[in-house]
Amino acid sequence: MLKRLDPLLNADVLYALRAMGHGDELVIVDTNFPAESVSRQTVLGDLLRIDGVSAARAARAVLSVMPLDTFVDDAAMRMEIVGNPGEIPAVQAEVQAEIDRAEAKSWPMGSIERMAFYERAKQAYCVIATGETRFYGCFIFKKGVIPPKQNVLKPKKG
Repeated sequence: MLKRLDPLLNADVLYALRAMGHGDELVIVDTNFPAESVSRQTVLGDLLRIDGVSAARAARAVLSVMPLDTFVDDAAMRMEIVGNPGEIPAVQAEVQAEIDRAEAKSWPMGSIERMAFYERAKQAYCVIATGETRFYGCFIFKKGVIPPKQNVLKPKKG
């Protein structure tokens, strides 16, 4: 355990989050997503896991340390429901609440058609599988930046 770090952030997930750069994408998926086969095609090439939790809880852990990209319109995206792309199921509303909480403001998710989601996930940095059993618990987050703090290092006097 580490101080002030969400205990769901295991060593493999922390490694990936730290290694990702600005603009890299991370995918959080439910138990029905073909996570193993898709993850082999990502930059990392291995499936990461945050088992036994909902997509919203996994999103909370990830977003506790990863900023979203402010340079793009859709730094957070959800998989659209087939035949009803505008519907927002409970699992997606819960993740939306976690995004808003992490960013301390309303940050609406974009949406992406199901098959396009699969293709985009293959181009991501990594895929994190969760214990989410509800349908359409699949999300893409684009990593942003943390601006430098002013006067972090002050020269010692004398």
